[in-house]
Amino acid sequence: MKKSLRIVTYNIHKGFRAANLRFVLPQMREALQKLDADLVFLQEIQGKHEKKERRIANWPAEPQFEFLARKFWPHYIYGKNALYRDGHHGNAILSKFEFLEWENIDVSKYKRSSRSMLHGVVAVPGLAARLHLICIHFALFKTERAKQLSILKTRILEHVPEDEPLIIAGDFNDWRGQAEHYLEAELGLKEVFKITEGQHAKTFPSWNPKLAVDRIYCRGLEIVSCQRLYLMPWRKLSDHVPLLAEFWG
Repeated sequence: MKKSLRIVTYNIHKGFRAANLRFVLPQMREALQKLDADLVFLQEIQGKHEKKERRIANWPAEPQFEFLARKFWPHYIYGKNALYRDGHHGNAILSKFEFLEWENIDVSKYKRSSRSMLHGVVAVPGLAARLHLICIHFALFKTERAKQLSILKTRILEHVPEDEPLIIAGDFNDWRGQAEHYLEAELGLKEVFKITEGQHAKTFPSWNPKLAVDRIYCRGLEIVSCQRLYLMPWRKLSDHVPLLAEFWG
């Protein structure tokens, strides 16, 4: 029996609208829950920030990933990729399925630009094999991204068996298509929007998307559909718009 999987990837800009003018995490949670996704890949999610906790009236008592997951996604993992005096932020995956194992991998080239990728494995009822999930947020500069893509490639070769399905989603900051060589040509992954619509989805900035920086890659799954969520309310939330995809496993 085939299993339908619905996934979202979203850079939430630490719960703020563009230019950090308004805290909109509660509105983000409401919008995300309406999508009814099985798996949510999140970037720039705030794990802790002491100054914002004191200054912002509706700042949640728990970390942002727990606030977003509450009552809807019973399982979640979080990996720090930026630490500073007042707190930290990073990547998270929210899931309706139990995590069997997970690891946060440092892919930073420089301390001033710390980055990581979050690799989790879930058991999905109806899927014959374990499902691997990798949430990433790569650097702005080409030389840093090249190193990060190389680490990602090695991670997949060493930790993801070819007979187990894989989804990689997140903010690649790769508007020039550097990832294609590593992920498509060498590893056999497919980018959902490129396969379905002939080009990567433009997701940044949210009010007038011009750059294709967010991606969803897959292997071992059948692509059913994909959608760029650029209409309201999304264009008034983060500075990125989310991507939605559905698969058969």
